Order: sequence, then structure tokens, then C-alpha cells
Amino acid sequence: MNMETISSRKNPFIRHLRSLSHDGSYRAEQGEFLCDGQKLLDEALSFGAEVTAILWKDRPPEREYPCRKQFLALKEIYDYASPMENSPGPLFSVKMKPADTKFDPAGGVIVLEGVQDPGNVGTVIRTANAFGLSAVVLTGGCADRYNPKTVRATMGAVFRQRVLPVPIEALPDFLKEKGLKLYGAALSDNAKDLRQVCLDGAAVAVGSEGRGLSRELLDICDGEIIIPMNPNSESLNAAVAASVLMWEMGGKKR
Repeated sequence: MNMETISSRKNPFIRHLRSLSHDGSYRAEQGEFLCDGQKLLDEALSFGAEVTAILWKDRPPEREYPCRKQFLALKEIYDYASPMENSPGPLFSVKMKPADTKFDPAGGVIVLEGVQDPGNVGTVIRTANAFGLSAVVLTGGCADRYNPKTVRATMGAVFRQRVLPVPIEALPDFLKEKGLKLYGAALSDNAKDLRQVCLDGAAVAVGSEGRGLSRELLDICDGEIIIPMNPNSESLNAAVAASVLMWEMGGKKR
């Protein structure tokens, strides 16, 4: 197909991509998010995501892609538009899908509170998909699931895994509706060794490495659990802790 070659940073499409990359409010307003890389493009198309536009770097693709809006950019313009350094491309936008709140919670739910690092949030989404969890719930100021760094860290799971933003004040009703018990991962005297608690089909909450879970969230938990480890070690990274918990929630059965 013939495609326009973009040669200016001031091009409206380049400005649009830059805004999708850097501005969460703009992403929400447009209902689109940005992805970078051939693997993510293949994943998006394989799982039925609506790719709205593609920007190719230096040369056109060797095969046809089912997207009406495709552009070509020289390296300098592409690198300016892309959120990643030295990416081989392509860069593409994807339509956001409405959150699917009607689902069977039997696979369990991981709840992240205040995890602000996009890489950690993306890694949890990727791991939840690998272990077959029903949903990932984001609450309390987590990193945007559509931040390009979050999306990249999911390694394509963003197109497959159910991710739900739920305000903390709405969390009790969400749990009640789904019939889920909530356990909070906490460093406290009340916390039980996770191996002593049945986490099948439960919800488990993990906070940020620095702050842990808030008192507000702990107050709605049915119990607290702890990951046993060397007492002289530092606390685990949020994504690592969540991965251990998700393994106990169902990953080890797969």
C-alpha cells in the first residue's frame, strides 16, 4: 500500500503519538494507547485488538497489515515519536476496550495498591496471565495500565489479561459481588504464613515496596498473610511478591 512519509516533528500524527505516550489524560480522552515493537503488534492482531494506526521506521513493512492508517518516518522522526530508545519499530496505537466486569472469579484476583512503577504493574499483569488469574485489580494510585512502559512490560498480556481499575472505596462492593475473600500481604504480627492459608479462588492485595498496604485497605481484608523468607533480607519487590502469591493462588496447579 502507498503510505505517507512523515518528515516533520510538527506533523499532527507525530504530535498525537507523543501525547499518547506522555499524557494519561489524553490517552483516556482519545480512548487509545501506544505500543512499540513488532512482537506487540503481532500479539495485538492475534488477540483481536483494534489497531488504529501504525508508524513504520525507515522502510515499509514486507507484508500487508489490516490497518487503514499507516505512515512511514525517517529514523530521527520515529525516535522522536517513540517512548522507547533505539526501537526498531513499529509504533502503533490501539483502541481501549471497556473493562469487562462480568467474569468468573474462580481463578483468583490479585489487587495492587499504590504500585507506581509501570514495570512492576506490567510484570504483574504478565504473570497473572501466565498463571491464569481471573483479574488484576488496580487501586490507590497505581501506574496507568496504558502507560507505554507498563504495556511493554506485559509482553503482550495487556491484550489478553483482564485488568480492572477499582477505586478503593468501591472495592468492598466489588469483592462482595464476586464472592471473594480478600487477604492482604503485610509485615505484621497478625499475618499468617501464606502456606497455612488456602488462597484458591481468593483475592490477594499487594502494596508498594516502600509503603505496603494502607490501613484503609487492610481494614477490609478478611486476613493478613506473609511470605516466609530469610529474616535478614530486605522486603521483596512488589512484582516479585505478587508473583510468589499468584503461584500459591493457582500457578502451581497449572
